[in-house]
Amino acid sequence: MSTLRPGSVCDTTPLQRFESQSSSGEEPSSPTASSIIAAAAAAAAAVSPNKTPNHNNNNVKLDLQMPTFVGNSGNHGSLYKPPLRGPRQIFGRILMDLCLLSCVGLPMLGFSLWGEAFNRGFFCNDSTLKHPYKESSMPSWLLYLMCGALPFSVMLVVEFFRAQDKRLHGPFEKHRMGSGYHFCHLELPTWLLECYHRIGIFIFGLGVEQLTTNIAKYSIGRLRPHFYTLCQPVMPDGSTCSDPINAARYIEKFTCAAVDITSKQLKDMRLSFPSGHASFACYSMLYLVIYLQRRMHWNRMRMLRHLLQFLLLMFAWYTALTRVSDYKHHWSDVLAGSGIGLTYAVVVTSTMW
Repeated sequence: MSTLRPGSVCDTTPLQRFESQSSSGEEPSSPTASSIIAAAAAAAAAVSPNKTPNHNNNNVKLDLQMPTFVGNSGNHGSLYKPPLRGPRQIFGRILMDLCLLSCVGLPMLGFSLWGEAFNRGFFCNDSTLKHPYKESSMPSWLLYLMCGALPFSVMLVVEFFRAQDKRLHGPFEKHRMGSGYHFCHLELPTWLLECYHRIGIFIFGLGVEQLTTNIAKYSIGRLRPHFYTLCQPVMPDGSTCSDPINAARYIEKFTCAAVDITSKQLKDMRLSFPSGHASFACYSMLYLVIYLQRRMHWNRMRMLRHLLQFLLLMFAWYTALTRVSDYKHHWSDVLAGSGIGLTYAVVVTSTMW
């Protein structure tokens, strides 16, 4: 029986065996984790003069093949980055969103150009239709500025500063990897993509809310509180509401004797229910309030956030009140319009994070 000497556990060390495989033309196979650990243990035992070698290590096989490193999306420490999408994908997505918006925009345009309200009649002794005609305390340009331009500006500012605040994101958040879209050899920032999402949802919800309001307006055809003052109705027989014969009659056929009434006013006087101003203001302001609550997370600006939310809600509240005080709508019209706006604001922001 031959005596084993220290350092002669195997005829060859793992490195020598690899060299012998290479010289003989054999292609080494891929190492697994267990084979690499076993080979390292065998090499350590072979070079250690103070330990008795183990005969079971004679059958250790070394498997050498470099592993393939690929991005693993399930690994939180991975730096995997999705492939960039170019102008074709960008314009394709915009076109698809515009098609969806046209589903609500085109019916609204049709109502505005060709819609005819339901021909609702009236009683001559109806005192709710005898209020004076007044100009709106909330002009349309101010309403569009506050409920259209203001939300866009606020969302742009908030998303931009959220992207700059590293405390709101982890080290491997999406904003650090980019948006995945590039245009003119420049990758679009993630905050710009977030603005597109938020503003797009806002516009779509606004279109659905206005379409719902217009459907009700043209289906009901309710007369405005200043109907008598603006129209001065005359019956086909030439009589007016001041004649006793018309005191208790329900009038359906009439013409407006006022000479200064325009075709727009003639159409608009039948669109009292529900209030479009109230629904527009309530939707926009409540959407912005919920947006600030869920996206403006700076601790030092909590008081500022609550102040902004209060001012936004007060603007919607004031707009609704002026529609009654200006005799543009009945109180029930304003209540219904506000309910429509608040409902859609809650629905479209229900999935916002």
